[in-house]
Amino acid sequence: MEKIQFSQLPISEEVKKAVSEMGFEEATAIQTQSIPLILEGNDIIGHSQTGTGKTAAFGIPVIEKIDPVLQGITQCIILCPTRELAVQACEEMRKFAKYKEGIRIVPIYGGQPIDRQIRALKLGATIVIGTPGRVMDHMRRKTLKLQNVSMIVLDEADEMLNMGFREDIETILQDAPEERQTILFSATMPNEIIKITKQYQTDPKMIQIVHHELTVQGISQYYYEVAPGKKIEALSRLLDFYDPNRSIIFCNTKRMVDELVSELQIRGYSPNGLHGDMKQQARTHAMDMFKAGTYDILIATDVAARGIDVNDIDAVFNFDIPQDEEYYVHRIGRTGRAGKTGAAYTLVCGRKQLFALKDIMRYIKTKIEQKELPSIDEVTTIRNEKLIEEITKTLESRAFQKYEPVIDRLMESDFTSVDIACAVLQMFDQSSGGDANKKEENLAPMRRMQSERRNDMLSDRRNDFVKRPRVKREPARKREEEIVFPKGPMTRLIISVGKKDRVSPNQLVAAIAGESGMSGKCIGTIDVHDNYSFVEVPEGAAGLVLQAMTGCVINGRLSTTEVVKNKKRGQA
Repeated sequence: MEKIQFSQLPISEEVKKAVSEMGFEEATAIQTQSIPLILEGNDIIGHSQTGTGKTAAFGIPVIEKIDPVLQGITQCIILCPTRELAVQACEEMRKFAKYKEGIRIVPIYGGQPIDRQIRALKLGATIVIGTPGRVMDHMRRKTLKLQNVSMIVLDEADEMLNMGFREDIETILQDAPEERQTILFSATMPNEIIKITKQYQTDPKMIQIVHHELTVQGISQYYYEVAPGKKIEALSRLLDFYDPNRSIIFCNTKRMVDELVSELQIRGYSPNGLHGDMKQQARTHAMDMFKAGTYDILIATDVAARGIDVNDIDAVFNFDIPQDEEYYVHRIGRTGRAGKTGAAYTLVCGRKQLFALKDIMRYIKTKIEQKELPSIDEVTTIRNEKLIEEITKTLESRAFQKYEPVIDRLMESDFTSVDIACAVLQMFDQSSGGDANKKEENLAPMRRMQSERRNDMLSDRRNDFVKRPRVKREPARKREEEIVFPKGPMTRLIISVGKKDRVSPNQLVAAIAGESGMSGKCIGTIDVHDNYSFVEVPEGAAGLVLQAMTGCVINGRLSTTEVVKNKKRGQA
């Protein structure tokens, strides 16, 4: 079945807005089929593997069907096999319900003080997500009442049965009103599941996701288990270690694409982003730049990456586990083309993602090998070996003879040849970003300033969508080398980035000050237009700024800067 955009589904504008903010573009197969049927009131049997987006498949229609008149009264029970899955489902559903009034979602599970859960339930819970044992416990205590429950969802029903929850599940289903909607999702369909569906569902609609067999031959596949909050650090380590000439990094959301582009730019890489919010002209430009080698890293969502036709991609990185097994095959199929070999690397956080990866392995009938992240020493060793190769090629080419007078003069100053070679290598290392554990120290001042502004801007938007600690920064200090120009005539410059590149006046100030060393206070009026920006700088600083801004990357875009000729202040 052809997948569709979330905007095409029969859901409210509030939920569409929440989904859009989360960065999702296209519904998975299970979501495309389940959401309309559940909204119509059908009982559902969803036969689909882990990691296919089942939470949204039942969560979105559950939120849509909540009756606002019964505010604070429990209308839906969602049963999950483990506390981790209950918490994850609760977090995701809260995001979907962000703009819906009167919906309160409460998780209840073992291992958490029951008094706290009782207080939460007394405050009113329209949707309760919990493990069968703890739901039964609250039912016995009369702290959870089911008389107004109109929907029950069994998530990963086969796993709950394997854990011995059958009696609890049946008790909950028996105590709930008969006139209810029962939704069941299961990765497998053993006889016990079939018995439950026959006894507790009414004319259920079967949704079975059938995957097309696809081949992934010729591609080496590996995965790395990474602690939450360490994915960007792990990705940077892998990029340094494998050093692919050209690579694609896949994310599940548009938001993550934008964030990852900024994070990698800060670390000194050359990435560009590609996702569905970009206009076609901008997407075409991004692809052209990637093919031309202006950027060696493309960060994309699954939908935006369709139609990428580049044969010499060395590696694919799955920053996020794909929501659909077919997406995984499409992703890694971007490498290893035209008879060449390729490699795919996947970052995995937590048990749920590990289960999803195992489902992918079953689907592709291939083992994905686990590897340990390379250490800093291993990354440094690789860098040194590549450096030796480059130096050897230069020595063999004899293209360095024009520098012999410089070396002769240095040798006259009592420096040994080893001292001179080491000094040159240090200069080269600093200019190329430094070794692996000092790369952050060698960032250009502009990138550090961009990082601070970006963190401030994103802190209010993140909410609970991205769980990672706020970056702790020392108070900003004025740089000793900062150049201050006296007040006087101003020169107007035009820079080839604008609103379509999501550039703000603050970013332009940061770029100019960071690259030129000029104080940002000296910069005058800034006018940001769609495709370009005007910036006023002191007349005496124009030459310095033009030289410093040559080849500067602003917000992922290679910019050019020129003086506006024969234009007075206030003219376009």
